[in-house]
Amino acid sequence: MRMSDIPFGTVDWSEVESTEHPGEVVDGVRGVARWRTRHFGPDGNRIRVRMVEYAPGYLADHWCQKGHVLLCLEGRLDTELADGRRFTLTPGMSYQVADGAEAHRSSTATGAKLFIVD
Repeated sequence: MRMSDIPFGTVDWSEVESTEHPGEVVDGVRGVARWRTRHFGPDGNRIRVRMVEYAPGYLADHWCQKGHVLLCLEGRLDTELADGRRFTLTPGMSYQVADGAEAHRSSTATGAKLFIVD
């Protein structure tokens, strides 16, 4: 990630419209992710910044190959790597992974709120 051509600015995340992204159905329940997304920088070098809330029971419907820096703000986030390793984030914990480095997917039994830069 290279950050360039981004002037100083602030974001009131409560004013950013959210979009819903349904997850897998697990035990008859389909959890949902709600993203509040902003993009910064010029085309071809844009950075996506998101405030994401996962509802209880959320399981991602795909294995992600995108690189992220992710900070857990609230709740509990479980992340599984394609090789079977599992990691749990609680408030104040983060992870980082490069584009194409290790496929991963997220889930949460209780819900989670995240700040993600990719």
